[in-house]
Amino acid sequence: MAYKAPRGTRDVLPDESWKWQRIERVFRATADRFGYREIRLPVFEETELFARGIGDATDIVRKEMYTFTDRKGRSLTLRPEGTAGTVRSFIEHNMGRGARLTKLYYFCPMFRYERPQAGRYRQFWQWGLEAIGSMNPAVDAEIIHFSVDLFESLGLAGAEARVNSAGCPTCTPAYNELLRERLGGKLDQFCDDCKVRYERNPRRMFDCKNEHCLELLEDAPSILESLCEECAEHFASVRKHLERMSVRFVVDSSMARGLDYYTKTVFEVHHEGLGAQSALCGGGRYDALVEELGGAPTPACGVSSGVERLITALTDTGVMTGTEPGPSVYVASLGSEAALAAAAVIAELRKSISVETDYQSRSLKAQMKEAGKLGAGHVVIIGEDEVARGVAVVKNMTTGEQNEVAADEVVAALLVERLASTQSDK
Repeated sequence: MAYKAPRGTRDVLPDESWKWQRIERVFRATADRFGYREIRLPVFEETELFARGIGDATDIVRKEMYTFTDRKGRSLTLRPEGTAGTVRSFIEHNMGRGARLTKLYYFCPMFRYERPQAGRYRQFWQWGLEAIGSMNPAVDAEIIHFSVDLFESLGLAGAEARVNSAGCPTCTPAYNELLRERLGGKLDQFCDDCKVRYERNPRRMFDCKNEHCLELLEDAPSILESLCEECAEHFASVRKHLERMSVRFVVDSSMARGLDYYTKTVFEVHHEGLGAQSALCGGGRYDALVEELGGAPTPACGVSSGVERLITALTDTGVMTGTEPGPSVYVASLGSEAALAAAAVIAELRKSISVETDYQSRSLKAQMKEAGKLGAGHVVIIGEDEVARGVAVVKNMTTGEQNEVAADEVVAALLVERLASTQSDK
């Protein structure tokens, strides 16, 4: 029997994994510049954590979670998102002691039972930031700035934030009633999911993907018309910070996020070059979640993004094309004595640069072809004649130039040439 990866999952093969490595490398470097530290969360948590944290009216909790019962009858769920687990850890380990702002990031797989389609999998990867412990609107602006900065660092110039407010428990009840009043007369025209949302949380109707439902919502009232004074001032301050930071943004009063825990600021970052599916990330403020999950009242703000979606965006816009980077050096050898001499050179070179070699005793022509296919910058050729004369041939694969070098000087010569090549590329 030939086994296959389960439906909704996929193998990331070496010809693509270099893209993931680049995104993770740039993400971690950006997180470091902004002062965030890594947290690594369990793959599964108590089911109740997500039901309370995400909201039992959301599609994630109602339809998409991978939930199972362990051998002692406990209900556990593979994490469908990172915020609830991060908040649980924040509370459990008393990270907020001393009333300090805790700034965390993660880069890990999530799990949702969704219909598999292009760029959407049942096991998918996310990066995320969480800043826990401050009500300051500047924190919201910092996270939005981080998101735009990250995408620009990856080569997606022109990314733009779309910002809105989700209100707070003071102003959202009146807004929910206003929505029910305005939409109730045409409720029978909405999909079944929206009818459920209408009763449980009508703001979630804006998350519907049904085009007909979205058309029905076009003339729905904006929450910005119902904000309390505190939420209105907070939202105004976020916008002022973004303006002073020169972050591109627009106000999108129709935007809603698909999780119940958001309060005040919500946002997404889009790139016009991606067409209709232009969203790259989304997030917002969740000031009640820490308390909801058993901690002291603690304001917080966060963002997350799907890595698969980001790879598609980088590929579609031509930013991330080509093949994985090749080895710096390929060492080709002919004969048993030459293989031993090559082993010494390889071991020394691998202390500082990437090296590949042949382990199948192929001809020199085959080895040179392989070096070219891999994209090696240089090839070191060692045969029985070179061993006898105490030399090696070093070939620059870009210029085609090759020279004989004393065996004990091969490593030094290559390192000097690689350094010169690197500096000329800058």
